[in-house]
Amino acid sequence: MNSVLPVIYLIDDDDAVRQSLALLLSTVGMQVQAHASAEAFLLRFDPEQPGAILLDVRMPGGSGMSLLDRLMAMNVTQPVIILTGHATVDLCRRAFKSGAAEFLEKPVDDELLIDTLQKALRTHLLQKSRKQAERVARQRFARLSAREREVLELLVAGLTNREIGRALDLSPRTVEVHRAHLAEKLEAETLAQLVRQYAPLVEQ
Repeated sequence: MNSVLPVIYLIDDDDAVRQSLALLLSTVGMQVQAHASAEAFLLRFDPEQPGAILLDVRMPGGSGMSLLDRLMAMNVTQPVIILTGHATVDLCRRAFKSGAAEFLEKPVDDELLIDTLQKALRTHLLQKSRKQAERVARQRFARLSAREREVLELLVAGLTNREIGRALDLSPRTVEVHRAHLAEKLEAETLAQLVRQYAPLVEQ
């Protein structure tokens, strides 16, 4: 079962750095899961867990860049922040090209690190919230009958009940009934909510 709190996955082979960063982040309320290697991290990593990944570049047994490539191949959604004491322009360019969210140099400023991670967490939580809302919208949309989908499509297009009735050869009263049923199935209280949440599905 996933933790309620987001997790900062910290991967760094330097014991002192790992311990000091874990302590720093815990003092501002962040939950940290620290690992000395990519292998140790992958054994406990939960792709569904909200959070962010703080990744050192140089590690024995596999570089941080190799792990970054692997995470991107896994379609991991957690933002990856690269942390290195051996920064070069080429390495920075490669990190961003490979999908890193941010690139920080050691010794990293405490406030900069905390601010970067907090922004990364907010971004990831917002993305997860949006995806969850999209999944729920699709499930509700699937409940509609073919006729209700036709009415919804015309509603989203801006037609009135009377205009929808003429387009579908229905009485305005019948349109009102379909409209009430689809609003109930979609759990939408207003026309604005219908348009905002379901226009993208109607237009597919």
